[in-house]
Amino acid sequence: MRSDQDAPPKTFAFVSLGCPKNTVDSERMLGLLAQDGYVPVREPDGADLVIVNTCGFIDAARAESLAVIREMIDRKQAGQIKGVVVAGCLAERQKELLLEEVPEVDQIIGVFGREEIVKAADRILGGLDEQRTIFNPAPIRALDDTARLRITPRHLAYLKVSEGCSRFCTFCAIPYMRGKHVTKPIEAVVAEARELAADGVVELNLVAQDMTYYGVDLYGRPRLAELLRELDEVDGIRWIRILYNYPNYFSDELYEALSGCKKVIPYLDMPLQHVNDRMLKLMNRRHTRAETEEIIRRLREAMPGLVLRTTFIVGFPGETDEEFEELLAFVEQTKFERLGAFPYSLEPDTPAAKLPDHLPEEVRRERRDRLMAAQQPIAFGFNASLVGRTLDILIDAPAPAELGPGVWSGRSYADAPDVDGLVFVRDRDLRPGDLVSCEILSSEGYDLVARPIEGASPRRKGRSRPRPRKAPPASPFTILPG
Repeated sequence: MRSDQDAPPKTFAFVSLGCPKNTVDSERMLGLLAQDGYVPVREPDGADLVIVNTCGFIDAARAESLAVIREMIDRKQAGQIKGVVVAGCLAERQKELLLEEVPEVDQIIGVFGREEIVKAADRILGGLDEQRTIFNPAPIRALDDTARLRITPRHLAYLKVSEGCSRFCTFCAIPYMRGKHVTKPIEAVVAEARELAADGVVELNLVAQDMTYYGVDLYGRPRLAELLRELDEVDGIRWIRILYNYPNYFSDELYEALSGCKKVIPYLDMPLQHVNDRMLKLMNRRHTRAETEEIIRRLREAMPGLVLRTTFIVGFPGETDEEFEELLAFVEQTKFERLGAFPYSLEPDTPAAKLPDHLPEEVRRERRDRLMAAQQPIAFGFNASLVGRTLDILIDAPAPAELGPGVWSGRSYADAPDVDGLVFVRDRDLRPGDLVSCEILSSEGYDLVARPIEGASPRRKGRSRPRPRKAPPASPFTILPG
């Protein structure tokens, strides 16, 4: 008689779409499945199951998610796989539509049903004719993100410090998909950081929907500064990068922590969305242009060599030519080192959908193109300003073969994973996770070419060096030595 030990392993392929917060959810589900004996495989064909963790943020992301789902359904109908699970934000936002449009999906799991991924997989492989959906209410405490099976390179990781958002910007559906803001306790974040460091993580990327709000719901006041000081003491971590900082709750205490923590690199992602006060009010953004400019001034004073990434929405309902020109001039004046621009996307279940004076798609796209055209020489100029300087480069992987042998792909502190440029390092026997001092030789658009400093050895273990402190730079393009 055949025993369970003789049975072939249960296999699954995983497709993770969307933002880094979604990546963390994917890694948690991967870990839960692996702990239960499911074996991950790289390709869907031949797998028992395929799990698609979807994004539902804007129309383009939903279209991409649906395309992947339909591709997997086609493979199932061709007999290549046995079952398809759809999880994540699109599942949370449009479960009824999904059941109608792709009825062949075997299980649909909402954002907060992720902890039951094994139950969903067992249902499919067990042939059980049960409820096809798993939707749990938003938690009152942030979910546990430990014991992940990570899909990022081993030396970098995303660490989610909170869940959800309580801002309710009029263009955004995230609170309806991920619930209100819930803070992960400081001790839980630090414990997860230690777990990641023990697994080889060098670069820790902190993510949340609203980073500066961290702690308000749980402790009654913002506590991001305290969290940063605690994380700064975690052995093994060299870089701490802070993403998605809403332009509120910047306090003297936070500026001091950003300035004083030796592992917090001078890179901040602060989505501004607009700068015109009327537009900000229509978006329900709780800050003004004057407040924004003061925050930027204080940040650049506190963090010499700061690289500031932001995003803007153009073509919001009612945006006039003059209001767009104000935004354009602000970008040219402020010189953000990193910037993304997006044409307004109508989200049917958001307050902005009910506003009058929606602009034609061609106007929205033309404004996006103009803003990015204005930003390009700023970004290229920033890269050109790095030539001849010495920076620490974190090695990620071998460069594409067409660049020749002995070339590695890496990033400086100025480059967040997957969204910013790369640094190509030549003539060194390196490996992923190495931090090596390099001279920047040239800039090629958004990317850089560098070589290791003669005699410099890659730093692989141990505590990071303190970041040098100098007077505030005269230009936002001034970079301190690594």
